Amino acid sequence: MALTWNLALKQFEGYLRLEKSLSDHSIEAYVRDVDKLRQYLDLSKLPARPDQVTARIIRDFLAWLGELELTANSQARTLSGLRAFYKFLLIEDLAQQDPTDTVESPKLGRKLPDTLSYAEIEQLLSAIDLSTNEGTRNRAMLEVLYSSGLRVSELVGLRLSNLYVDQGFVRVMGKGSKERLVPIGRDALKHVGLYLEGVRCHLDVQRGSEDIIFLNRRGGALSRVMVFNIIKDTALKAGIDKVISPHTFRHSFATHLIEGGADLRAVQEMLGHESITTTEIYTHLDRDYLRQVITAFHPRS
Repeated sequence: MALTWNLALKQFEGYLRLEKSLSDHSIEAYVRDVDKLRQYLDLSKLPARPDQVTARIIRDFLAWLGELELTANSQARTLSGLRAFYKFLLIEDLAQQDPTDTVESPKLGRKLPDTLSYAEIEQLLSAIDLSTNEGTRNRAMLEVLYSSGLRVSELVGLRLSNLYVDQGFVRVMGKGSKERLVPIGRDALKHVGLYLEGVRCHLDVQRGSEDIIFLNRRGGALSRVMVFNIIKDTALKAGIDKVISPHTFRHSFATHLIEGGADLRAVQEMLGHESITTTEIYTHLDRDYLRQVITAFHPRS
């Protein structure tokens, strides 16, 4: 009988519980790591069963996780879960070889942007002084960065006409002038509302910036460098000893969703990545479903 993914995962879960006596939390983490590979195979239209996976597939899978903004640490942890899975398959004679044997762990380079934990996100946001106009704006910007996983160029280009408050979405202009709709969380919408109603409406807006959401004190659009500096200063005030940038929020957005169990394809679409199968037409997921993913798996939804 062919080994299906459902059967393999069910048996692996039983092995971890009965033979390894792991906690429910640890078992869930191991199974989730293996399920990421299963999702990747489905999205790639690769018909591989668990015992048909090759080292090349594992390497391509890890590279894809990197494109989804998962840090080297998270990739290494996922690979560790796969190693445990294939060790189990070999023990049970359910596979003839371990495809992870010749796969090196992702290099944990210190120059990569750090991912913030949810506690650190809270710590950073709480360090912003909301009694000032700049603080009100900065809180709204950082809430949006983390809520929607935007690139800094997308953040500074956000337009009032592309903000759909009632639907909980924002239309984003991404790389190559490609548009996408991204869910935006309740906390982010609340702080954007406070900024629009309490700060932006009092600015003398410069010509050409009438539709831009986030403005500097002179009424012009913010530069990417300004956003970098705002984040650097805020991290300093919050006492966070990490090298962070706007992209750190994007890393954290993706990492927290994926590690929480969110659908990889949904995360891929929200980040604005191309389909992993470039020769096929990419079918967009239902917007209600993306909204459900954010609500279920994002800490500040």
